[in-house]
Formats: sequence, structure tokens, C-alpha cells
Amino acid sequence: MRPQTKNIFEYPKYWAECYGTAPFLPTTREEMDQLGWDSCDIIIVTGDAYVDHPSFGMAVIGRVLEAQGFRVGIISQPEWHNKDAFMSLGKPNLYFGITAGNMDSMINRYTADRKLRHDDAYTPDNEGGKRPDRAVLVYSQRCREAYKDVPIVLGGIEASLRRLAHYDYWSDKVRRSVLMDAKADILLFGNAERALVEVSHRIANGESVDTLTRIPGTAVMMKTAPDSMREIDSSRIDKPGKSMVMPNPYATETACKTNEDKEKSAAKPITVRPARHDAENSYVRLPSFEKLVNDRILYAHASRVMHLETNPYSARALVQKHGDRELWINTPPVPLSTEEMDFVFDLPYARVPHPMYGKAKIPAYDMIKTSVNIMRGCFGGCSFCSITEHEGRIIQNRSKESILNEIEAIRDKVPGFTGTISDLGGPTANMYRLGCSDPRAERNCRRPSCVFPKICEKLDTDHQHTIDLYRESRKVKGVKKVMIASGVRYDLAIESPEYVKELVTHHVGGYLKIAPEHTEKGTLDLMMKPGMGTYDRFKELFEKYSKEAGKKQYLIPYFISAHPGCTDDDMLHLALWLKENEFECDQVQNFYPSPMCNATAMYHSETNPLKRVKYKKREDLTVAKGDRQRRLHKALLRYHDPANWPLIREALARMGKKHLIGDRPGCLVPHEGSEAELTPAQRRGSSRHGAKRFATKHPNQPDIRKDGQKARRPSRGQGQDHQSQSPDSNKNRNPKSGKPGRQHGNGGKTQNKAEHGKPSPGRSSPALGKKGKKPAGNRQRQAAR
Repeated sequence: MRPQTKNIFEYPKYWAECYGTAPFLPTTREEMDQLGWDSCDIIIVTGDAYVDHPSFGMAVIGRVLEAQGFRVGIISQPEWHNKDAFMSLGKPNLYFGITAGNMDSMINRYTADRKLRHDDAYTPDNEGGKRPDRAVLVYSQRCREAYKDVPIVLGGIEASLRRLAHYDYWSDKVRRSVLMDAKADILLFGNAERALVEVSHRIANGESVDTLTRIPGTAVMMKTAPDSMREIDSSRIDKPGKSMVMPNPYATETACKTNEDKEKSAAKPITVRPARHDAENSYVRLPSFEKLVNDRILYAHASRVMHLETNPYSARALVQKHGDRELWINTPPVPLSTEEMDFVFDLPYARVPHPMYGKAKIPAYDMIKTSVNIMRGCFGGCSFCSITEHEGRIIQNRSKESILNEIEAIRDKVPGFTGTISDLGGPTANMYRLGCSDPRAERNCRRPSCVFPKICEKLDTDHQHTIDLYRESRKVKGVKKVMIASGVRYDLAIESPEYVKELVTHHVGGYLKIAPEHTEKGTLDLMMKPGMGTYDRFKELFEKYSKEAGKKQYLIPYFISAHPGCTDDDMLHLALWLKENEFECDQVQNFYPSPMCNATAMYHSETNPLKRVKYKKREDLTVAKGDRQRRLHKALLRYHDPANWPLIREALARMGKKHLIGDRPGCLVPHEGSEAELTPAQRRGSSRHGAKRFATKHPNQPDIRKDGQKARRPSRGQGQDHQSQSPDSNKNRNPKSGKPGRQHGNGGKTQNKAEHGKPSPGRSSPALGKKGKKPAGNRQRQAAR
């Protein structure tokens, strides 16, 4: 068991606390002068626009450090082609803190098909091109050019999920740790408040950054690993097997063993192996970067071992050799307590963008300005999502009082507040105050998911805390409606029918999104998602309670195409299920291989790292990597789009499924020539660049928005995150009406999920709804930090 950690609000204040609280953290020397500052102690460089809101990482980090007494400045979306912008606030007294922003910069700038996006939700007026590729590396280089002797501290989701040697989808190769490529001094991963506060105070007290090597939640480069700790080779935890070595056909046979040889080899010294969870005095050596570059099976092994070492109470440090240096990854940070979470979220945020942006709209802010983040973390463990690797598996909860106070702050501070709270949620809507009922088991558990392949018997699934919170939030004066826009984990929800009833009766604005992600068991197992039987049970409860409430409400299921292990047949079965249930997806998301996800290891290695990986004995996977196959999987989700019919017909003929072509019931697409009967707008489908995209349609579905029940769906997870999945930036039109729909953000799970509490793009799967009308306001999920 690790020693008791110090609360982040218990540190003695730095001397500069005498300057008090800034209305906004300064972004220019003029603003510093107005505050009476001659210099900044810490300067944060970020790829996002500066919004002083607890959903934006730079604001959370800046306000937490300000509360410690430090003078913190912000350099937001600097011009990166030279060092001038990085010198605009002068030389920081302690260090530069660098983050790419709330999303990985590559996911922010490129689609899942590696096409450049032309917009950026974290930039004023949604303008693209305001951040560089691999922003952490570029910003670090410019800061080093500006002030060579100033320490550089990396943080945010891009650095967090690239802390080890990792597969990079955009260059299609394994890259080194971002810490080494950036030539930074230290990297903080996860929701880094605890590590950041300790690092800041120790540097302020005169300690060299080179000595800060054993802080949980940090990574550093070393010349050698510590001699005082016992090394455990990763193959002892999960043996990958040995490479095949061909025998030398010209080697001579060795002579027979003599008694003398037997005497020499008979006795072997007894060695004492460390206890399995002796985390304090041992570390795990992962295969070196140089070995992983050309060995995909070894990469899958390293990924599997890394995911086994994520419990903050029992994980061991990781070491990975990069050239002649050692990358030292300390254990994950201890989760924040409820008191610490309240401290972070109760800081004096202005809750609006910095005044320098004037009347410019920042889409990410507009999506979350009236939403409340009630928790962090996720124990779902979905393989395509990296929230667990970023925020942790243990849920970090705010108190009910803190959440209600924030609702009141939204009511009083947010311009144009109409009385609707757009979301009470997080990475998942219904994990608030859920967790392991056995503290001892929780501290030693190495399971990647608490709910797959089935819900753990030790998991407390009582939703009463969430129900009580919903009821109290509806009582806040001035609040007319409280929506739940974060994704609902429906396998947990069916464990508490009372929760489903409360949700459906009071908190659904006509549409509720859930994420089955697929229909086929093999693919769902690789995704670590429950089967469709669970979806059907939730659907029954949803429809039952909607009927009892006298409301016409609809589920919007999300699906992912081209996930590793998903075959053409699997996608065909999913398309047939969609047509049978009369769903039409107009917003589709191909799998996006983002750093550190289990599914990304599947994509690169073409094997299953959820099971023990060996060279000879392993589970190989079918992976859609080619552009044509990925287009086919995406097209099958949009079987109704005439632009996709030729590709689908060709695939059906190749698969021996020509009987699915025609106008008969049960056919997927019509015969060739049917396109000629369509209007030009219908032939264009929904691929027209520059148009808005919307989610789904279902026959006979009324437009609920006409009844004043427009459902806004900004999200509040931490993100995404989830960082990993992000929707294509090409925008779409309704192929039947030509009218633009609402834009839906995504990120990954992961990632999508940068720094603290930021808004992030949501699930990687497309939003689905019912045919005929588009659902109101799909929102961006908050990325993991």
C-alpha cells in the first residue's frame, strides 16, 4: 500500500499569493501590468483558445496553480513559426507548462481517413489551422529557443497518451516517447493536479527539476534505472514467447556430458522473487523502443503489460529503453478525493472566454457552457477508448453541494442562460459514486474493466446517489430543465430500473444516445462491450417508462465501422440490422487508431492483446487498413446513400450475397440503374463538403423540436475523449432535404479526453437516430485531459 498522499489544498502558499485572484489569467504584458506583476512564475502554452471554464484544461491548471500562490500566465494558440510569441510574457521564474490542448493535435487536425480538417471547435469562429501538427513537440522547441535554461513541463492528453513508445497512425510507424522527442524535462500524465502542485512547489523551493524522479503521475528520462529497485522483465508478467532462431546446419554435435559437467551444473542458487504486488520496490522493464519498431507482436505484448499496470495503488513503475537512455514512467497518480475535486471545481472561474476574443464564437465553449461535470474516470475499459489510461478506472466524484453550487453559478454568470442545464455527466452519464464495494480488492485489482465480460460481483451498481442528484438539481431556483447528454452506460442502467425511470421521465429531451457500437458478438468482445441482448433490455425499459410518462422519445444508438477484428461479414450483418430496424446513419465514424488504446494495438499488430500474446500461439485479427476496405465498412453503415450503392453492390457480389441486391424485402441496396431516378441532391448523398452533418432518421418520427422540446446535447465527459475517436470533418447535408443538420464532435475516447475537465469530442461512433427527422444538437463529449 502506498503512503498517504498530501491533499492538493494543504501546501503552504507561495509568496506571490499576495497579488490575489486575477479576473482572467493574463495573456499580455499589459494585463500583467494591470495586476501589478513584473513577471510570471509559470507560463502555460496551449493549443486551444483561452476559456476560463472548468471544462478547459488550461483554465483548471492555471486556477489550481493560482490557488497555490503562483503567478500564472497563458500563451494561447501562439504563432509557432518563430520564438517571438513565446517570449510575449517574458521569462517565467519557474517553468513553461506545455499542452496541445483538450485534444491530441493530430486528431484535432485530421480525420480518421487522414484528411485535413478545415475547422477547429476550440478556436474562435471555428477557424482551422491555428495549431501545428504534434503541437507538444513544436511548442517545446520554440520555448527552448526562447529561454534555453527554463525547465519545460509537458501535460495534457497528447503528452499523456504518448508517454511511452507508441504506434502513430498518421505516420504509420512506432514513435518514441513524446518526452524524448520534445527534449522536455518532465511529463505529467492523467488529470495532473496532484503531480503538478508537487512539482511546482518543489521547483519553487529550489529543487532542480532533474531530481524530481519519483513523483506518481510523472515520467522522466534517466541515464540508468535505480539500482535500489528490483527489475522485473515484462515477459515474466506476460510471456510473449521467443523469436524463431534457425539452427546452424553446419554446427557440430557437442560431446557427451561428463560427471564433471554434471557436478558443475547440478546445484543452482536459490533466488527469491519479489511479491507480485511489491510495487514500492520493483519496476517492470518493457521491450525497448528499438525492438518495438519492427516487431508488431512484441508491441502487442508491451501494450498488454502497460494496461495491466494502471491501478494507482498496486501498479509498478515502467521502464523502457530509448537508445542509451531510460524512460522511467512512475505509477499512476492517486485519484483526487471528493474534497479535492470540490476544491478544483469551486475555484473562481469566470466561466466565459477571455475578452480578447470579442464576439467571436468558440464552438466547444458553446457546447458545454451550461453543462456540469460531476465526476472523472471510467471503469468501462472499452478497447477503442483511452479514458481509463488517462483519467483512471476509479471514479472521482464531486459532492452534491459542489455540483448544485455550480448550477447556481451557471444561472448567475452565463450570458443568455435560458434555464436549461444541458448536461450533468462526465465520461459516462451514470457512474457517479459507483465503484468497488471491497476497498482491499480495489487496491489490488488488475482487471481492465469492471463491467466486461460481465459486471463484477464486487461493483456497487446502486444509482441512488445519481437519482438524488437529479432530483435536487431540478429544484434549483431558475432551472427549468436538466438534460443528460453524456452517454448512458446501459448495462449498468438496467441494474437500476428506478434510475432508468427517473432519467426517461425527467431528463431526456426526446432523444437519448447510447453506444452499442456494434451488433456482432466477436467484434463486441474485442471492443469489450456488452451484447445486443443488453441493449434490447434497456430499450424495453426506455420505451416502457416513456409511455408511462406520456412522452414520444427515441434512442440514438452509436456504431463504429472498421474496428479491428471486424470483418466484411460483420459489417454486412450490422447494415442489415440497421435496415431491419429502419435506422439511417447520416453521420458515420470509422475507427480512429489513437495512441495508447487497446484497439490501436490490435490495429497495428493485427493480433488480440486482450489475451496473452505469443509468437506461435496467438489470436490473429482481420483489420481493415486499406482505404477501400475502410470506405466499404463506412458505406455499409450508410447503406441508404446512393453514392455508396456501387461499392456495396461490388462487395456483395464478391461475398456471394447478390440476393441482397434488389427491391425485394430484405434486400440491402437496389439494382444498378436506380440512381438515375434520384434528384441531383439525392445522388450527392451526404458527402458534400462544407455542409452540416446530422445524426439519424427513422420513419414516422415527429420533429420534437417543433413542440418546444429541442434537445441540446453539449457533453461533459473528461476526456474523451476518450480520445480516440473523432468524426470526419467533412460536413454533410440531409440527402433528402438538402438542409444542414447539427455538427457532432467526437474524440475519442479518449483522448475523447488534454487536460482537466475539458470539453471533448464524444464517442467515436456515428450518432444514430430515427428516420425522417434529425435529432437536436449532438454535443461534443469532453475529452480526457
